[in-house]
Formats: sequence, C-alpha cells, structure tokens
Amino acid sequence: MNLLKGKAVVGALVATACVGGVVASASSASQSRLKPQAGGTPTISVSAFNNSFSAMKALQPLVAEGKGKIAAIMPDTVTSTRYVEFDQPDLKKAMSMAGLPSSDIIVQNAQGSDATELSDAKADITEGASVLLMDPLDSGVGLTIETYAASHGVKVINYDRLVVGATAPADPYVSFNNVHVGQLIGQGFVSCVKAWHVSKPDVIVMRGDPTDNNALLFYTGYYNDVLASYFKSGAYKLAATPAGTWTPTTAASEFETAFTANPGVNAAVIPNDENAAPIITYLESHGVKPDTFPITGQDATLTGLDNILAGYQCGTVYKPIYLEAQAAVALAMFERAGKAAPSGLLNGTVTDPINHKVVKSVLDVPEWVTTANMKATVIKDKFVPTAQLCSGSYAADCTKYGI
Repeated sequence: MNLLKGKAVVGALVATACVGGVVASASSASQSRLKPQAGGTPTISVSAFNNSFSAMKALQPLVAEGKGKIAAIMPDTVTSTRYVEFDQPDLKKAMSMAGLPSSDIIVQNAQGSDATELSDAKADITEGASVLLMDPLDSGVGLTIETYAASHGVKVINYDRLVVGATAPADPYVSFNNVHVGQLIGQGFVSCVKAWHVSKPDVIVMRGDPTDNNALLFYTGYYNDVLASYFKSGAYKLAATPAGTWTPTTAASEFETAFTANPGVNAAVIPNDENAAPIITYLESHGVKPDTFPITGQDATLTGLDNILAGYQCGTVYKPIYLEAQAAVALAMFERAGKAAPSGLLNGTVTDPINHKVVKSVLDVPEWVTTANMKATVIKDKFVPTAQLCSGSYAADCTKYGI
C-alpha cells in the first residue's frame, strides 16, 4: 500500500463530505434513484449501488456515446488479498453490467512493481484505453502515469489511493473515508479492551508503510483521534510504535522485536488483517489464549474474519469493495463518454496534503465488523462464502455466533 516511496508526507488527506467522521450521503430521495438528465444521459448516485450490480445497467446508454477501452490497474497481491479476491472481479463485473463489451475491458495487477504499473498503463493507452482506473503503488509512478495519460488525451481516475502532489488539475478520486477507517479501528480497539477485561492495557501501536498516505490517514484516525487521549491520561500504556510496513512478514518481525523488549505487552493496534495474521500466529505459539489479547484489523479478509471468530482478533474494518468498484466504473463511464458526472455520484471532496488542491471524490462508508454483526454485514452481502468462513475448526464458532 505504498503511496509516497522515499518522500515524507506533510499533513493528512482530509475528507470534507463527512459529519462526525461519517461521510454524508445524498440527501435527496430522488438522488437515490436513476433518472435521465437532459438529452437522455443517465444520472446515478452512490446510494444506488448494491451487491447485485443492478444500477450499472442504467449506464448502458453511455456506451454508444463514448469510445475506447476502460483499463484498471491494481497495485499488488501482497498488501491485501482484496485486489485479487474482490477488486478485480468486481471491476470486471461492473464494466460488463454497464454494457462495455469484453474487448473494451482491461483489468490488471502491477504485482508490486512501479515499472510494471507504468508499462501496463502505457500498453493500455497504446491498445486504445481512453480511461485509466489507477491504484498507484506510489505517487512517483502515479504522477508519471497521469502525465503520460494527459499527453495522450486519456482520462485518469485515482482508485482507492490518491496520487498526491499533482501539478495539473487533480484527477477524480474514488475510495473510502480513510480517516474514518482509522477511527473505527481505534474505537473498536477501545471497545474490545473493555469487553475482554484488559485492566491495564500495555499497547503496541502498529502502522502501515509510513510512505503511504492512506497509512497516515488510518494512523491519524486511530491514534490521533481516538487513542492519544488514553495514553495521555495514563489509562493505557504505549509500549512501542514500530516504523510501519504493509509487508506481513516485516510486520511480524517488527512486532516480535517490540514484544520481546516489552514483556508486559497485552494488546496491539494493527491496521489490517494481513499484518495481523502472522502476529496472531506468533502469539498463539507463545500460549496467548482467545479473548485475552486485543488485536485489530482491516479489509475483512477470510483469515481476519476467522481470527475474529476464534477470539484472536477484535474486529475488522469492512469496506464493501463492490460499492467502490461500481462507483469507479460509473465515473469512468461518464469520463469515457465525455460527460460531467452527476453530483450524486461525486459526493465529496478531499484535500491533497502536498499542494492543498481540492479533489472531487466518491467516498464510500466503511463499517466495523465483529462477531455481533458479521452475519448482518459480510455474510449478508456475500462478501465471503459462509462455507469457507465456517470450514474446519471454525464451524463450531460459526454455530456459536449464529452464522
């Protein structure tokens, strides 16, 4: 999840379409429906999307008004399984449901390589892409791609992570309110400490890669906005704050070093499920019992959800990727057709922390998932198959929690 390799980020990306940390949705009842604008152009709002992808059909009239392929480039397969399990298939499905022929659909993964992400973008443009959906590995390659695309008349949409520091007018952005993601992690941790009766929390606070702007936003949410007051008051003890990474093996190594140096540690704030998984394995090998050592996560991965069921993880931030994918494709369809996106779709703004430009954005709302609402969220949405979640030793846990 790198966003700014080798560069320090000053400030944080600020989502302005939120109240109390929750992104505001369209308020008008009519905005929740699909209707034609003047000239028959469809309009759509973020509230129209669901896990059936039915709203995408209303965008089919835009196909004939535009030309070129829509290409989506995901960053890697290591920092989160979401890109392979959800983003790639959901983006393809959304494009197909919007009426794009398969010959106009490109979905790729840069496999953690700046060079590959750039070469993919150039190849896509050569093959006729008129819109790029790009989740940048870092702002360096992101800026290079944006400059190259602009010189070839190709539109770019920042997907999930913003390219910061652009000199030209900022390309639109589709993501979740990432400060709120962090707030959910912090609030979930506080609730878990209480529920698991940890009387004197001695906490390791982990973070993602410090060169990734999203990681800074998450950290702002859980540390600055939620946990700092607990450490300042003495209610919690801050044992360590390792440098940060999105590589699970490195996260495990950072944690083990901090854990060994601080024998009283009994809780950890961890910003995603992938980093949490090897740490939980390490703790289990050291005899830590369920419901005793609070740990957090993000992305609602199958492993993370199973760890929650087993009592080794407090919860995870669920980001319905199918909403993000549909919003990105809807925006791309308007861009491809040369049409202005409706205000009900671009429902918010963010501010670039480098150049302070305001960026028009689609901001979806995340949710904290625990055993209490797992059935009503990730299971109801078919985000994970129940058969996989509840297989093997987790079958009894699923029965226990009514899943």
